[in-house]
Amino acid sequence: MNLLRNSYNQPDSEGRFGQFGGRYVPETLMPLVLELTTAWEDAKRSSEFWVQYHSLLTSFVGRPSPLYFAERLTKHYGGAKIYFKREELNHTGAHKINNCIGQILLARRMGRTRIIAETGAGQHGVASATVCAKFNLPLVVYMGAKDVERQAQNVFRMKLMGAEVLPVTGGAGTLKDALNEALRDWVTNVHDTYYMIGTSAGMHPYPEMVRDFQAVIGKETREQILECEGCLPDAVIACVGGGSNAIGMFHPFIDDETVRLIGVEASGHGLDVYNGHAASLNGGRPGVLHGNRTYLLQNEDGQILEGHSISAGLDYPGIGPEHSHLFDTGRAQYLTCTDKEALDAFRLTCRLEGIIPALESSHAIAKVGDLAKEVGCGGIIVLNLSGRGDKDIDTVATHIESAPA
Repeated sequence: MNLLRNSYNQPDSEGRFGQFGGRYVPETLMPLVLELTTAWEDAKRSSEFWVQYHSLLTSFVGRPSPLYFAERLTKHYGGAKIYFKREELNHTGAHKINNCIGQILLARRMGRTRIIAETGAGQHGVASATVCAKFNLPLVVYMGAKDVERQAQNVFRMKLMGAEVLPVTGGAGTLKDALNEALRDWVTNVHDTYYMIGTSAGMHPYPEMVRDFQAVIGKETREQILECEGCLPDAVIACVGGGSNAIGMFHPFIDDETVRLIGVEASGHGLDVYNGHAASLNGGRPGVLHGNRTYLLQNEDGQILEGHSISAGLDYPGIGPEHSHLFDTGRAQYLTCTDKEALDAFRLTCRLEGIIPALESSHAIAKVGDLAKEVGCGGIIVLNLSGRGDKDIDTVATHIESAPA
């Protein structure tokens, strides 16, 4: 079984984490959402489902992912030991595959014959294409036109595995707009289509479902750090867009009050720049978007703003409802990181550790140094390295005036 311990026992039966979450969907979609909820509740209780899930994580994804002591980065910053949870070593190069394996198994249990997905940085699209190829199911991926341009490598990978990638030109042509189109498709094709959401946001049961599939990250981390250090870490840290890699790391530690939970949002050009960041918690307020109540970037009239980040995976103008709950209750702390700070951290990690991190993960790396000094010598920090940066090389190159020495 894959049961998770959690002292606040959330979400409730309506999918709410405190005041956040829920099901805010059109009437035509509600029967399908309720059917999905029933199927998920049934799968959660099925030992056969979890055996198959974990078997595929081992044989197909390559789990467990290693826990790596970043020795040179630790020495560079001084202070606490810094460990990386190496999710970028998973098949497809990121944490997204953990969730896609689980959802494709659920879709098959429900008898669905067509899959749709949305993607920003392209990693969820690649992971979705990977599992659809493995199980011989057609896939349509909605992707903002802007993201199609800056993530051309991942677009090509999706197409190689048979996915149809549809650029979305409405709005700013980013993840928010891709989500809108995917929801329109789902409403139109409810009879045979499964919507494979890539992050811990959206209507219930998606935030809980995605979290439970991604919690393998924190569970492994817990076992690995106890084995190598004999104690729990002082803090775990991860980047936050919609929030799946972070909640996957956080959730198994929520009951451990000595473990600090640190998320890092993208502050882009700065929190004081209109439409210049994607920090929903630090620069937004509660509202409703894509089926759930959560913190959102919005103007005084409640119109959703366009998020910005150099990272295509972090520019969503909202965040998963469980993060909103953790933020409001104070159980987790959420910092911010600018584009420049993320680029500097990207280059530093390449030079010191021989690891090319995703720009998403670089946002967390940018803040781990200050955290290490704060925790102090003798302390331990685990950073979730959620993806590798091959996909971001062209983006980084355009922002660096001269090649590294």
